[in-house]
Amino acid sequence: MEYTVQKLGQIAGVSTRTLRYYDEIEILKPARINSSGYRIYSQREVDRLQQILFYRELGVSLEKIKDIVTAPSFDGTKALREHREKLLEKRAQLDLLIANVDKTIALTEGRIKMTDKEKFEGFKQKMIDENEKKYGEEIREKYGEDAVNKSNEKVKNMTQEEYEEVTRLAEQVMETLAEAFKTGDPASELAQKAADLHKRWLTYYWSEYSKEAHAGVAQMYVDDERFRAFYDKEQPGTAEFLRDAILIYTGMKK
Repeated sequence: MEYTVQKLGQIAGVSTRTLRYYDEIEILKPARINSSGYRIYSQREVDRLQQILFYRELGVSLEKIKDIVTAPSFDGTKALREHREKLLEKRAQLDLLIANVDKTIALTEGRIKMTDKEKFEGFKQKMIDENEKKYGEEIREKYGEDAVNKSNEKVKNMTQEEYEEVTRLAEQVMETLAEAFKTGDPASELAQKAADLHKRWLTYYWSEYSKEAHAGVAQMYVDDERFRAFYDKEQPGTAEFLRDAILIYTGMKK
């Protein structure tokens, strides 16, 4: 079956403007242009649009999606299986948050009692799931299954006070790092304070701390483009500055 751009937009729930944009960036081109000048889409394009929308739902950028779906080795069936697994993970996460909300409603109505730990279970599991999705493969390869599992268990067992403290520490690290970066000196007092705050933040996730591992994480912030982008989003060079500060802090600077 074939569809015009308007009809495809209707059945897919996307605007014709979006479909035209996908054509412009060559992520989803029509099968042909008819004699009246209308874009015509065949089953192949319908299937590709479904894949694109799946990836968008999972938060993948259009640039990355284009690389994936236009690659000669792209396997549509395999991709669908992967989508299913990711969606199941997302559903489990949402189910946990919904259960947490239901408990909280029951608590406010006086029907049950809820511990402080239970109040934050959904948020902590969300934190774990997001980290697994983004960095799970790399960190398991780098630090091993046991270390990562222990870290996840430590997060699950955080008290309300610990959860609030680690959130506050994360903000402090970024604020102090931004001020330290202005000095241009990773050995400065401010930069070393940022490194110390970073260590304190890490210890809420790690079952045990070592200077070598701390230095290794700092290097990963520079080597991995995702971490580098996170730290460099406000000021390019921040990831390298933090690494150098941590290498000095841990005594690992060569």
